[in-house]
Amino acid sequence: MTFEPIGNFHGGAARKYEAPRQGVFAGGEGYVELARGRNFEMALRDLDGFERIWLIFAFDRNGGGWRPTAHPPVTAPGIARVGVFASRAPYRPNPIGLSCVRLLGVHDRVVDVAEADLLDGTPILDIKPYIPAADAFPEARAGWVEAQEHWHVTATPEFEAAAAFIHDAGGQDLLATAMLQLAGEPFDSSRKRVMRTGEKTGTFSVRMFRLDFTADETTREVKLLRIRSGYTAEELAATDDPYEDKVIHRAFRERAFLPV
Repeated sequence: MTFEPIGNFHGGAARKYEAPRQGVFAGGEGYVELARGRNFEMALRDLDGFERIWLIFAFDRNGGGWRPTAHPPVTAPGIARVGVFASRAPYRPNPIGLSCVRLLGVHDRVVDVAEADLLDGTPILDIKPYIPAADAFPEARAGWVEAQEHWHVTATPEFEAAAAFIHDAGGQDLLATAMLQLAGEPFDSSRKRVMRTGEKTGTFSVRMFRLDFTADETTREVKLLRIRSGYTAEELAATDDPYEDKVIHRAFRERAFLPV
């Protein structure tokens, strides 16, 4: 049994830690570009009448192995690991992913989408329409997921202002990303770039931005405090720009009310 990708997804998440676990919570915009010469323009006919579509894709960056159990990003009481078939983990016997995204438009061989949780370059295997009457079961039981213990994440006005400035300048939505990633175990460094800086304090890194926060184990509350640039003044003055983000960081640094 052999599958050939029909195209690739293109978006702003280039690394695993940049993609949300579920696109509906904090996914970004992107597009699927289908391959030339296979009559996919005709295959996309009538798709633009749907509000949501399913993207079936390949987990092409999970190392090629699979695991029979998975450690959930948000645990439930008494449950440290669950069977991989009871999870959305990428390390599966067949590395196939399924994502329900919002359809923005269709033109030629391109499908524009939002609320995506795919990495840039992800191979797309198929596209199917989302049909609410057949695909939506809001009252269905969700097993161990119903017992998950999320942390409550809030942000200071300073953090919200900094995040809004960065997002408006064309950067990532750091507020949404932090709220999603830290609602699990905030100090779990196996799933994100997080460093504990004190008993109740830590720093979550997203690309070259540093997000400082506090986490209270007793109340299970996370407070997002401030955003800092990870570049030094000397690094920002240099002409190299491997992440293509120094323009945003320089503008960020110039704002007096934002720390660096």
